[in-house]
This record gives sequence, C-alpha cells and structure tokens, in this order.
Amino acid sequence: MSQITTPNGFTLDNSGRRIAIDPVTRIEGHLRIEVNVDSANVIRNAVSVGTMWRGLEPILKGRDPRDAWSFVQRICGVCTGVHALASVRAVEDALAIKIPTNANTIRNIMQLALYVHDHLVHFYHLHALDWVDVVSALSASPKATADLQQSLSPWPYASVGYFKEVQERVRKLVGSGQLGPFRNGYWGHAAYKLPPEANLMAVAHYIEALNFQREIVKIQAVFGGKNPHPMWLVGGVPSAINVHGAGSSGAPVNVERLNLVADIAERAHTFIAQVYIPDLLAIASFYKEWFKYGGGLAASSLLSYGEFPAKANDDSNSSLLIPRGAIINGDLKQLHEVDLRDPAQVQEFVPHSWYSYADAKAGLHPWEGQTELDFKLGDKTRKSADKIEAFDEEGKYSYIKAPRWKGHAMETGPLARMVIAYVSGNGRVRELVDGTLKKLDLPLAALFSTLGRTAARGLEGLWAAERLKEEIVRLQTTIKSGNEATANTEKWEPSSWPREAKGVGYCEAPRGALGHWIRIKDEKILNYQCVVPTTWNASPRDAQGNIGAYEAALLGVPMVDPAKPLEILRVIHSFDPCLACATHVIGPDGSALSVAKVL
Repeated sequence: MSQITTPNGFTLDNSGRRIAIDPVTRIEGHLRIEVNVDSANVIRNAVSVGTMWRGLEPILKGRDPRDAWSFVQRICGVCTGVHALASVRAVEDALAIKIPTNANTIRNIMQLALYVHDHLVHFYHLHALDWVDVVSALSASPKATADLQQSLSPWPYASVGYFKEVQERVRKLVGSGQLGPFRNGYWGHAAYKLPPEANLMAVAHYIEALNFQREIVKIQAVFGGKNPHPMWLVGGVPSAINVHGAGSSGAPVNVERLNLVADIAERAHTFIAQVYIPDLLAIASFYKEWFKYGGGLAASSLLSYGEFPAKANDDSNSSLLIPRGAIINGDLKQLHEVDLRDPAQVQEFVPHSWYSYADAKAGLHPWEGQTELDFKLGDKTRKSADKIEAFDEEGKYSYIKAPRWKGHAMETGPLARMVIAYVSGNGRVRELVDGTLKKLDLPLAALFSTLGRTAARGLEGLWAAERLKEEIVRLQTTIKSGNEATANTEKWEPSSWPREAKGVGYCEAPRGALGHWIRIKDEKILNYQCVVPTTWNASPRDAQGNIGAYEAALLGVPMVDPAKPLEILRVIHSFDPCLACATHVIGPDGSALSVAKVL
C-alpha cells in the first residue's frame, strides 16, 4: 500500500516500523491494534483487528421473538441490559406493542443508572491509569494532597490521615511486588505528567469508585431482579409495584425499595459532581495537548440513535432526552435525520471482514443482513517493512463488519451524543460543555480529540446522574396518582401476530449507537442482526477504502517510546471498546508482531 489517501480524507502510510498491541487490555473482549510509525515515532497508519467471532445471530433463528432479549443480553455483561432493551424494543416495534408509562420510566431509570455506573468505572478503572502514575503516588506529600483535594471540591474524604493511609496501602503493594490491579503498568513513563499529589488523589478515588460502583448497580437489581443481566419483558418491565396495603413489603417495587433507589441516586450524583468531574478537570489541565490528538472521525462524522423517551411509545426527537441525528463532514450547522428502517441508511460491508456476501462489495441493511463466516488466516498476512508478520489491511483482517451510514464511517458514543445534543440546542448539555471548555480555556473544536471524548463521557455521566434523580421522582409521582401498571400483555399470544413482521429496536448504549433488527415469520425469528457501538468504532476499511473511528483517531499521534505504547492506549481507551459486543468465540492464533507489556 505504502502511501494512499482514503476517500474519507485520511492519509495512510504503512512503510514505517510496524507495532502491535495484542490484546489491548482494560477493555471488554479481544482487540488487536497495529500501527506504522515514521522516523519521528508519529503514527501514520493504523489497523483495528477484532479477533473474536460472534455467533449470536445464527443462534436466534427459529426461536420465539419474546425470548430473544434473554439470549442477546448475554452478548455483554459490562453495559448490562442494553442489548435486552434494544431487543424488546425491536419486537415491540415489529408487533406494534405499546408499553405503560411506568414501564417507560423504569426503563429510563435502569438505563440512566447504567450510564452513571459505566462512565464511572470507565474513567477510574479502565482509562485513568493511562494518565495516572500509580508508583509516583508514593512520593506524594499527604498534606499537599489533602490541600489539593480541598481546593477542588467539598468531598469529605480529604484529610491528611486519609491520604497517608491510602499511600501506605500502595506502598505495601509495591513492596510486596504484587501490585494487584496496578501491575504491569508503564510506571515512570516519560508521557506521564501529573505531580505526585495528583497521582495519590487519583489512586484514592480509584479505590473509592471501586467500592461505590457496587451501590449503583443495586438500582438495576431493584427493578430487574438482579445485576448483571436484569430481567426484561416484551410489553413493559417485570417490576410489580405495590406501595399500598399490608402486602406491599413483598412486592419488588415498594416504598422501601423506592427510597433506597432515590438514596443511591443522590449519592451517585454527589460522587460524580464532587469527585469524578473535579478529577477529570484536574487531569485534563496537565494534558491539554491531548485536546489536539485522537480526533479522527469525531471531527467529521458522528451518529446517535437517541435515547430516554420522555413519553411512552414516542421515540421522536421531541420526546427523546438525548436526540437522534447524524453530523457529516464536520458541519455542525446541519443535523441529518436518521431513519433506522431506511435500507439506504445503515448498511454493513464485509470486504475486509472475515464474512462472505453474495456480492463482496455490497452493503446490506440489517433486515437483509447475513452472518456467514469466511475465515482464512494463513493467506491474509503480509511482511511489513521490518520483516514482521502483520495483518494485511488490503485483504480481510477482522471479525468486525464495517457499518456505514449513507456510506459514511461514523463515530458513536458519548462524544457523538453530547455534540448532537449541543447542536440541537439542549440547554443543560450546552451549559455543561461551555462551562467545562471555559474552565480549561479551550474552544469547542477541542472536543474532537482523545481528551474531548473522555470529557464528554464525564459530562454525560453528570447529566445522567441529574436526570436519574428526576426520573425517580417522576415514577414516584405517577405511582402516587394511583397508576401502578408496568406491563401490557395485550399481544402476548402469538395467535394475535401477523404472519410476517419486522421491527427495529434502537438503544444508546454507554459506548454508542446500538441497533437490533428482527424479522419474524410464522411466530418465529427468521433473521436477527445486531449492529453495535464497537462495530461502528472498531470498523475495518470498507469497499471504498474508508477507515473506521479507531483507525482514524490514531493517525498523527506522536509516541514517546513505541516499545511502551501508552499513547495508543490513551486513544483507544477513550472509546471504551467492548469487543464482546462486536464479536464472540476466538479464532486460531496468528503469529505475534511484537510483544508489548500492557495494563
């Protein structure tokens, strides 16, 4: 390939030194990233390889559509419940099933609780160690750390004694040679910039968040019976409500449970407002150059399916709290309408994926989608410039398909949602974004970057925590009015269904736009296709040579030490990859390109 310019405007050059990380860790699933760096150690070419195959769609053929949610929910347990929600919405769309107001509100509560939990865990436990040098915390002054914490927020855990205790815990781990969750990091890497006190504060909050995230998931457990993989229901939610009479204490949703949920939501909001957001701002202030790197498709093409309908059975943008829409070629003045039923909009391509279509260059809408495996590894590799075996990006190189919206590669996720909400005129989102950029003295364009993506996730976490409290109040108000209905079983019997039907269920998972498309015939599933956020973001090339979001975001990123590719992790972790959603069942091992120690 040497040097080419892709149709979506990115210049690629694979003639330099080839480096690979396999697997990328601190994500869900198996992802391989290969890059070519030039003589100045700047990334000039990137290849995103999904190394596991998902077989969920073929498994669903011939099954009862009302059971599909239970199968697809097992695609992933990290952002748990999103596949189930998309699935029940798809079946409800196909069969024209309406859900009660309470069911819509409870679904919103479960989704919002997931956002709060998932964003918190991502920042501290999956991404923070790309910026925080744990071992450096050992040289911090507990007094200076306490002063720093107290200057940032009124969070009560800010005493000298508290930070001294945390420091001693880390010291014991380091002294034992067993760093636990902090092992195998690039500690001391020249790309780390935080002072020791900021590192100690962040490590303390890492531990606090690890403990508190267990509380947040109780909200899903109250309404769904358990977590992960809460229970769902076509036609509503399986959450019986009883706040009256002697038997109310035995109902899954009663006064005591509602009070518990409200208390957890209040504490979650406090944690995000007083810990997460101040930490985000503090870390970002030391790495402002990362508001220039890692933009990729974010500066051009963004996609959101929309989420959180304020009104039951109304998924129009007038109802959705997070709007549906697409931005193309960086034009923030035009928000394109998205129609998931239009066969010309969402299509999947496989010329560089280990699948086969009758027409290799065709794009298939998910209602016509196929999942036919076509895996051959041996003849799909090539020798790179330095004679190391590598995947050949000109051939098939990933189990992930290449979804496109009207032919465009798109980025999905919190950044897409926040930008689309911003340009749509969402007052609270505008307030959060503008306020954050002002504090950091940055322009709006800074959002289209690695740290912009990370900041958008944090701001969305705060927005979600605020909205979570509002939705709980809404549920309480509706219940007080005497409305305790949570399910509609009017069309539960298959005898009432049409002989053939098709539907689409949308969902905005924490990681981005998630769609499930279903076709039903003779009461059974004829075809089922999932197009998930990481399929969009980790996409390989398409038939025209357009690259996906991961590949685009890595281009132009400078590296201090390619043997310790911390910068690659920063970019990729900002997307919070979930390869379990995009793929399942690992294929045969290939030859290693290089070995990199990765946390």
